[in-house]
Amino acid sequence: MAFQEAFAEAGRLLATGDEKLYEIVGLSLQVSLSAVAVAAVVGLPLAALLAVARFPGRGAVIAVLNALLGLPPVVVGLVVYLMLSRAGPLGELGLLFTPGAMVVAQSILVTPIVAAIAHRTLEDFFAEYAEELACFRMSRREVAATLLYEARLSLATALAAGFGRAVAEVGAVMIVGGNIDGVTRVMTTAIALETSKGDLPLALGLGVVLLGIALSVNALAFGLRALAARHAGEEGPGGRRAPAGARGQGA
Repeated sequence: MAFQEAFAEAGRLLATGDEKLYEIVGLSLQVSLSAVAVAAVVGLPLAALLAVARFPGRGAVIAVLNALLGLPPVVVGLVVYLMLSRAGPLGELGLLFTPGAMVVAQSILVTPIVAAIAHRTLEDFFAEYAEELACFRMSRREVAATLLYEARLSLATALAAGFGRAVAEVGAVMIVGGNIDGVTRVMTTAIALETSKGDLPLALGLGVVLLGIALSVNALAFGLRALAARHAGEEGPGGRRAPAGARGQGA
């Protein structure tokens, strides 16, 4: 098939709402958003703790966290596969070759990204509000919760980076999901398969959707970060307000 015909057919699939294409897109979003939600629940509190707490080995934990940014996806997929296989310790759960297994693999890959980026953001906020927070006798948990609230817009960058990693993942989800049609086939694995089969229209259509999603999410994160910066600028360097949690305690 000529490239012109392939692009035209891909456009037709997108315009007509091809059931197979949008089923794959829907499963991709479901898996990736679930993984990012897990990463947020685990990674954001961890980042806040590392930003406010001082304990022996903290530097080592931060170093390991940053090192995990380079986790090889295929190795993560292999480890999860061994854990979820029938002979593995979690084999009884029956998660292998299901969307659940793909969420597990993507969560392992995404959590260090969310935590590492969020930690850098929260450390900056902690330095900014250190004087105000010192005036209130708040526990570390309350300080961490306050930082997470105050930095909520800036933290969108961390979540966007995690989502970008998750939705573009191929190796790990291929291993633990099996790329089963109608069950575990997501955009990246479908693009790889359809390209090898020579079905360029479907591969191109999925590629356009994947690119559009990635650009949209990153544009949203950039916009939220710019909004947060503008909000901070409007307060002015001499007119900083106390963090929300501290204001509530001081009332």
